Amino acid sequence: MPTAAADPLAGWSSTPFTAADVTHDVFTRGSGPGVVLLPEIPGMTPQVMGLANHLVDAGFTVAVPSLFGEPGREISAGYVLRTIGKACITREFAAFARNADRPIAEYVRGLARHLHARAGGKGVGVVGMCFTGGFALASAVEPAVLAAVGSQPSVPFPISGAHRRDLGMSEREQAVVGERVRTDDVCLIGLRFSEDSASPGARFAELEKAFGPGWRAIPLNSKPGNPDGIGKREHSVLTSADVDTPGHPTHAARAEVTAFLHKRLRGEADTER
Repeated sequence: MPTAAADPLAGWSSTPFTAADVTHDVFTRGSGPGVVLLPEIPGMTPQVMGLANHLVDAGFTVAVPSLFGEPGREISAGYVLRTIGKACITREFAAFARNADRPIAEYVRGLARHLHARAGGKGVGVVGMCFTGGFALASAVEPAVLAAVGSQPSVPFPISGAHRRDLGMSEREQAVVGERVRTDDVCLIGLRFSEDSASPGARFAELEKAFGPGWRAIPLNSKPGNPDGIGKREHSVLTSADVDTPGHPTHAARAEVTAFLHKRLRGEADTER
């Protein structure tokens, strides 16, 4: 996993933030253009905060909302199961609903506006992973959001063919994001391991149909016998056990996301600093 400090929350300040009748503590650190980082299940683990610190070191003001779980707590199987069980029945996330306007997506857009006002610059980026990947993509409805990254987006859960093809947003959100792709040059990025059934390829195909040149997929080969030895059950791209290993596909994927954020939010060349 990415290297994290002994205290994964060291240096981060926390304040509650409310939007769309939802309140969560938001941990903020850094300077430069704003990036909202949405934690994956089970929450703000040391691995998630390792990614957050990487983005801070890359020159961004990073805001991490504690959407579930206990900030800083290490991951474990029981912790994951308890957290996902609770999240699945929460209306805020609507984990099984198709074509849904989710309250959490509006909360994320509110947080993006707030962070943009604080950090300044051209706009902000939003990065979501797994359970929150689709929320990040839906955040592109907000004019302050110039870059949206959905890593292994898994909601709605792929329990049927229709769920696997669902974009993780409503038709209304899709229409607004599509218009921003055409008029504001907004771009969305998606990442997934090729054999990851939790983040189905059918969803990525539908996202490409919906957003065309505004959609950019970063697939990582996890087929049996792949040259990097990636297991077919690998799921978390940006918090992978190998993300800090130069030459590994997850390391390259994280560098590509960081470069994308620099380009969209600073107008810099599309290379990681």
